[in-house]
Amino acid sequence: MASMIFTDCTSTTTSRLLPFPGQKFRRIRRSVPFHLDRANPTFLRTITTTHKLAVSSSSHAVAMGTETSAKVIDGKAVAKQIRDEITAEISRMKDAIGVVPGLAVILVGDRKDSATYVRNKKKACQSVGINSYEVCLPEDSTEQEVLKYISDFNDDSSVHGILVQLPLPSREDATISIVHSRTKNPEDITRQADIIISAVGQPNMVRGSWIKPGAVIIDVGINPVEDANSPRGYRLVGDVCYEEACKIASAVTPVPGGVGPMTIAMLLSNTLTSAKRVHNFL
Repeated sequence: MASMIFTDCTSTTTSRLLPFPGQKFRRIRRSVPFHLDRANPTFLRTITTTHKLAVSSSSHAVAMGTETSAKVIDGKAVAKQIRDEITAEISRMKDAIGVVPGLAVILVGDRKDSATYVRNKKKACQSVGINSYEVCLPEDSTEQEVLKYISDFNDDSSVHGILVQLPLPSREDATISIVHSRTKNPEDITRQADIIISAVGQPNMVRGSWIKPGAVIIDVGINPVEDANSPRGYRLVGDVCYEEACKIASAVTPVPGGVGPMTIAMLLSNTLTSAKRVHNFL
């Protein structure tokens, strides 16, 4: 019985760009939709009113601009509402037809950030009643070995969603960009953007002076930094210097607590949708 493999809103190396009028973007065709969740794709996307996409990977210490009070985009609150709805639907589905949605996660390698994502997704599954299955493969696993696990899960009728945690140890140096690490004056280009989507993998790289006053900041980055006060010995921060950005941007997602909870919530929602579709449950 076939399953679905989803793509979440974090970027991949073949990213789907926002469809603005007058622009044409390349579409990537697959036999099934893939969920390739990426902890730290190495690019920074910025979208301006002239519908440009900017990418940056350099960092400079700069001063902040004018001070404003940014509205915090609370991913936790929105995600909680979605999870509550999912929990109710799963309970209704289990009582009606005896089916519980299942999500399988394949992790390759031992990256701390990827392990954090997988751990959070497993907890999220348990919180809403989704069965979770996990496979951890060594860093030197071949493509064929990964594909075999995907195929096995796809043939398992109890699995309704399959997630391959990215980045894969081999999936490196592949970026789609207009502005990149060798672009001159990336700060100036980024400063023109009304929306900045950051997924660079460099802690606090985007400084306050990179940001246009009133811009919207979506920080997809998740970076472990050493912290002796943390039980795990590290804490997670984003690509954007939050303390500076929140004084300049009109809205900003914190890390943690911004994009992360939303991507996981939608993953759970997609798994439920797949299970309902397979069993024709309305």
